Amino acid sequence: MVDQKLRATLITGRTIDQGVGKELGKGTKEYFDSAAVCFLDKTDMIKLGIRNGATVRVTSKFGTVVVKAKKFPRGSMPGLVFIPCGLWANAICGDDTYSMGMPMFKGFTVEVEPAPNQPILTLDELLKEEYGR
Repeated sequence: MVDQKLRATLITGRTIDQGVGKELGKGTKEYFDSAAVCFLDKTDMIKLGIRNGATVRVTSKFGTVVVKAKKFPRGSMPGLVFIPCGLWANAICGDDTYSMGMPMFKGFTVEVEPAPNQPILTLDELLKEEYGR
């Protein structure tokens, strides 16, 4: 049976590809392709009825973002999703620091659902949506 939504724990962090894309420039295709993604476990992708490269909507209590789903390249991590650091991750991480001086980038609940035919916003489009300019 295919579930419409998956409750999971979000982890964000750096990846080599995202770092290379950042060095090339945040406006480049390389950066977009490496940061506007969500890595999922293969079994979670099956539960959602999606394939590698499908678009998904990731929603937290802080916001929502559409990104490309990719299968974790190493190991099995059901129930975890990973989004590389960048504006797409920031859109759902929120800005509350809980008096610690740093927003939460790891370990909070998100919902992931298929988002067929929904565009992944470019960096400029996402900035405009998030900040109105």
